[in-house]
Amino acid sequence: MSSKKSSEESEEVEGVEEVEEPVEPEEVEVVEERFYTINLRDAWATPRSKRTPKAVRVLKDYIRRHMKVDDFKISNEVNQMVWGRSLKKPPRRLMVRAVKDKEGNVIIFPAKSA
Repeated sequence: MSSKKSSEESEEVEGVEEVEEPVEPEEVEVVEERFYTINLRDAWATPRSKRTPKAVRVLKDYIRRHMKVDDFKISNEVNQMVWGRSLKKPPRRLMVRAVKDKEGNVIIFPAKSA
């Protein structure tokens, strides 16, 4: 019986893929790093079915205005934070970290709470 259990356990382990935590892309020569708390109250003034897309637009406008860039990337973690509670209930505010490298590329990460 013990060999049967071990073979079943090994089959389960073989079939399960390990999920690795997302790793930040290489931050080569970070020129500028800023932390922002973005208030998404404007998203709550729109109809329920349009709140989260509005929250994403508010986030993008805020970053464009404060980092003075047109093109930037939002990490999957921030995207999951915004969309995590569905289409109708985005967060009221969002704490993010904006990182600009020497090429001028800006990537938005969630702020690490201490």
